[in-house]
Amino acid sequence: MKRTPTDMPPVAATHVRENDPRWVRATLIAITVLFLGIFLALPLASIFTEALRKGIGVYLASFRQPDAYAAIRLTLLVSAIAVPLNVVFGLAAAWAIARFRFCGRNVLLTLIDLPFAVSPVISGLIYVLLFGLHGWLGPWLNEHDLQVIFAVPGIVLATLFVTFPFVARELIPLMEEQGSEEELAARVLGASGWQIFWRITLPNVRWGLLYGVILCNARAMGEFGAVSVVSGHIRGLTNTVPLHVEILYNEYNFVAAFAVASLLALLALVTLGLKTAVEWKVRRDRAESAASREGSTP
Repeated sequence: MKRTPTDMPPVAATHVRENDPRWVRATLIAITVLFLGIFLALPLASIFTEALRKGIGVYLASFRQPDAYAAIRLTLLVSAIAVPLNVVFGLAAAWAIARFRFCGRNVLLTLIDLPFAVSPVISGLIYVLLFGLHGWLGPWLNEHDLQVIFAVPGIVLATLFVTFPFVARELIPLMEEQGSEEELAARVLGASGWQIFWRITLPNVRWGLLYGVILCNARAMGEFGAVSVVSGHIRGLTNTVPLHVEILYNEYNFVAAFAVASLLALLALVTLGLKTAVEWKVRRDRAESAASREGSTP
């Protein structure tokens, strides 16, 4: 029977790949670089070019406006609330799903993935139907002088909905792969639940947790659709950075719009750098762990 490259040992498969025609490799690399240049590098460069078109003074002045300052402050506040809550939920959900088999487990997994399948605009509309003045809970909230929609609580709730899968989805496969042998051994030795969590569970998932926090924070700061529905676009009060960029652009204040947008671009670059660093650290730890296991094997 003829052997395919996938049936060969790793060394042989590598040899087959290296023997590909030079023009094939050059063409594929050129297509990849061209695609990345047109759809990633060029838009990113245009943001900073437009933001600095009138000089660094005008660029910095765009951030001194009260509305810009309020938008940045609100974005940081929403992220500071949403990300820690998602960390708590993600750890609890991942621990429950990875360590136990219970009725409704698959339903819980499906609900965690729900924000990936639902449009952010629809998720914002859900909160309007629930907490709006004419929604299900709107009259009760109005009677008690509580406001959710067109206020900070609505923005936080919408952000929580669209970001809560990130931490859980990073931790679930990691904890399932690691298994529960160390935790069971600690339990047999008399460790309490909190001791097991702080000394075994959390250290084992720290890099996956950090990876999920990075992605969650980036989505929380850059969310537009759901926040746009529930915010009301009130200047200085309920506009986050993405909404402030939209208002500036619609008013033809292009330099200020691109200047504020450059903050989100920088956030994307920082997120990409942190993501790459965490992935490198995880790969190195796995390689060191595999090497130590091979070294300990007689």
